Amino acid sequence: MTALLLIALTSFSPGRGDTGLGLIAGNPTGISFKYFTSTTKAIDAAAAWSFSDDWVMLHCDYLWHSFGSFEVDKGQLPWYYGLGGWVAFGDDVFAGGRLPLGIEYLFENQNIDLFLEVAASLAVIPDTDFDVDAGIGVRFFF
Repeated sequence: MTALLLIALTSFSPGRGDTGLGLIAGNPTGISFKYFTSTTKAIDAAAAWSFSDDWVMLHCDYLWHSFGSFEVDKGQLPWYYGLGGWVAFGDDVFAGGRLPLGIEYLFENQNIDLFLEVAASLAVIPDTDFDVDAGIGVRFFF
Protein backbone atom coordinates (compact mmCIF):
# COMPACT_ATOMS: atom_id res chain seq x y z
CA MET A 1 0.00 0.00 0.00
CA THR A 2 2.81 2.42 0.91
CA ALA A 3 4.69 1.59 -2.30
CA LEU A 4 1.61 2.48 -4.34
CA LEU A 5 1.28 5.74 -2.42
CA LEU A 6 4.93 6.59 -3.12
CA ILE A 7 4.49 5.86 -6.82
CA ALA A 8 1.42 8.09 -6.93
CA LEU A 9 3.32 10.92 -5.25
CA THR A 10 5.94 11.00 -8.03
CA SER A 11 3.47 12.65 -10.37
CA PHE A 12 3.22 15.68 -8.06
CA SER A 13 6.94 16.47 -7.78
CA PRO A 14 8.77 18.35 -10.55
CA GLY A 15 12.28 16.88 -10.02
CA ARG A 16 14.34 14.41 -8.07
CA GLY A 17 15.55 15.76 -4.75
CA ASP A 18 18.50 14.78 -2.59
CA THR A 19 16.44 13.43 0.33
CA GLY A 20 14.64 10.09 0.24
CA LEU A 21 12.16 8.52 2.66
CA GLY A 22 10.60 5.09 2.35
CA LEU A 23 10.39 1.53 3.61
CA ILE A 24 12.84 -1.34 3.99
CA ALA A 25 11.64 -4.94 4.39
CA GLY A 26 13.80 -7.77 5.63
CA ASN A 27 15.74 -8.17 8.82
CA PRO A 28 15.10 -5.60 10.22
CA THR A 29 11.96 -4.00 8.71
CA GLY A 30 11.14 -0.31 9.03
CA ILE A 31 11.54 3.23 7.74
CA SER A 32 14.48 4.14 5.49
CA PHE A 33 16.03 7.60 5.04
CA LYS A 34 18.73 8.65 2.55
CA TYR A 35 20.37 12.00 1.89
CA PHE A 36 22.79 12.48 -1.01
CA THR A 37 25.57 14.85 0.10
CA SER A 38 27.06 14.78 -3.45
CA THR A 39 26.45 12.82 -6.65
CA THR A 40 28.36 9.78 -5.30
CA LYS A 41 28.12 10.06 -1.50
CA ALA A 42 25.14 9.72 0.82
CA ILE A 43 24.06 9.31 4.43
CA ASP A 44 21.63 6.44 4.93
CA ALA A 45 19.67 5.70 8.10
CA ALA A 46 16.81 3.49 9.25
CA ALA A 47 14.52 3.02 12.22
CA ALA A 48 13.45 -0.60 12.11
CA TRP A 49 12.32 -3.58 14.13
CA SER A 50 13.20 -7.25 14.11
CA PHE A 51 10.29 -9.66 14.22
CA SER A 52 12.56 -12.60 15.10
CA ASP A 53 14.64 -10.92 17.84
CA ASP A 54 11.97 -8.58 19.28
CA TRP A 55 14.02 -5.38 19.28
CA VAL A 56 14.03 -1.94 17.65
CA MET A 57 17.15 -0.90 15.75
CA LEU A 58 18.52 2.45 14.58
CA HIS A 59 21.37 2.52 12.10
CA CYS A 60 23.25 5.16 10.17
CA ASP A 61 25.78 4.63 7.36
CA TYR A 62 28.00 6.76 5.15
CA LEU A 63 27.80 5.42 1.58
CA TRP A 64 29.93 5.66 -1.55
CA HIS A 65 28.20 4.98 -4.91
CA SER A 66 29.72 3.63 -8.13
CA PHE A 67 27.63 4.64 -11.15
CA GLY A 68 29.71 3.20 -14.02
CA SER A 69 29.59 -0.53 -13.32
CA PHE A 70 26.14 -1.47 -14.67
CA GLU A 71 24.58 -0.02 -17.83
CA VAL A 72 20.78 0.19 -18.07
CA ASP A 73 18.61 1.57 -20.88
CA LYS A 74 16.75 3.97 -18.60
CA GLY A 75 17.59 5.33 -15.16
CA GLN A 76 20.75 4.49 -13.25
CA LEU A 77 21.93 1.36 -11.44
CA PRO A 78 24.76 2.18 -9.03
CA TRP A 79 26.15 -0.23 -6.47
CA TYR A 80 27.29 1.15 -3.15
CA TYR A 81 29.29 0.30 -0.07
CA GLY A 82 29.67 2.02 3.24
CA LEU A 83 30.58 2.18 6.88
CA GLY A 84 28.23 2.83 9.77
CA GLY A 85 26.95 2.01 13.20
CA TRP A 86 23.81 0.72 14.86
CA VAL A 87 22.10 0.53 18.22
CA ALA A 88 19.26 -1.85 19.14
CA PHE A 89 16.86 -1.75 22.06
CA GLY A 90 15.12 -4.86 23.43
CA ASP A 91 15.61 -6.62 26.75
CA ASP A 92 19.13 -5.12 26.67
CA VAL A 93 20.87 -2.42 24.67
CA PHE A 94 23.07 -3.64 21.82
CA ALA A 95 25.46 -1.62 19.63
CA GLY A 96 28.02 -2.19 16.92
CA GLY A 97 29.32 -1.39 13.47
CA ARG A 98 28.01 -2.12 9.96
CA LEU A 99 29.52 -2.63 6.52
CA PRO A 100 26.63 -2.28 4.01
CA LEU A 101 26.85 -3.35 0.38
CA GLY A 102 23.96 -2.77 -2.00
CA ILE A 103 22.56 -1.96 -5.39
CA GLU A 104 20.05 0.77 -6.13
CA TYR A 105 17.88 1.47 -9.17
CA LEU A 106 17.17 5.17 -9.72
CA PHE A 107 14.23 5.58 -12.08
CA GLU A 108 14.66 8.03 -14.95
CA ASN A 109 12.57 11.21 -14.53
CA GLN A 110 11.00 9.83 -11.34
CA ASN A 111 11.48 10.45 -7.64
CA ILE A 112 11.57 6.76 -6.71
CA ASP A 113 14.42 4.35 -6.07
CA LEU A 114 14.46 0.63 -5.36
CA PHE A 115 17.33 -0.92 -3.43
CA LEU A 116 18.67 -4.25 -2.23
CA GLU A 117 21.19 -4.24 0.60
CA VAL A 118 23.24 -6.70 2.65
CA ALA A 119 25.14 -5.50 5.72
CA ALA A 120 27.76 -7.32 7.74
CA SER A 121 27.26 -6.38 11.37
CA LEU A 122 29.62 -6.67 14.33
CA ALA A 123 28.07 -6.21 17.76
CA VAL A 124 30.46 -4.88 20.43
CA ILE A 125 28.00 -4.09 23.26
CA PRO A 126 27.18 -6.02 25.43
CA ASP A 127 29.05 -8.92 23.75
CA THR A 128 30.97 -9.44 20.54
CA ASP A 129 28.88 -11.13 17.87
CA PHE A 130 28.79 -11.22 14.04
CA ASP A 131 25.57 -11.12 12.03
CA VAL A 132 24.32 -10.31 8.53
CA ASP A 133 21.28 -8.13 7.84
CA ALA A 134 19.51 -7.92 4.48
CA GLY A 135 16.65 -5.91 3.09
CA ILE A 136 14.86 -4.66 0.03
CA GLY A 137 13.26 -1.24 -0.08
CA VAL A 138 11.72 1.68 -1.87
CA ARG A 139 12.14 5.42 -1.24
CA PHE A 140 10.48 8.59 -2.50
CA PHE A 141 12.87 11.52 -3.06
CA PHE A 142 11.89 15.11 -2.50
